[in-house]
Amino acid sequence: MAWIYLFVAGLTEIAWAIGMKHSEGFTRLWPSVFTLSAIGVSLFLLSLALRGIPIGTAYAVWAGIGTVGTAAAGILFFSESTDILRLLSIGLIAVGIVGLKLVTP
Repeated sequence: MAWIYLFVAGLTEIAWAIGMKHSEGFTRLWPSVFTLSAIGVSLFLLSLALRGIPIGTAYAVWAGIGTVGTAAAGILFFSESTDILRLLSIGLIAVGIVGLKLVTP
């Protein structure tokens, strides 16, 4: 169950990162409320995941899911660069996430 909590925590990290973009520096009420709520949910789920996953692994995977997902969202929704080195770098982060999952008991 801890890995499910961690995965959903990573997804909500993507949600709050996108929400932060839409909140325009927390100057727009509802995007700001969404962002702050998503941050709370993400951290709560991360704390639940820490019951069964070592902190170094959990934090790295959580941040990695957020990083890869947010970068992908930036490409898909905000026309961010698809430069090959950028995509390879994002891929390396994804490989690291999978590697951590495979080596964690």
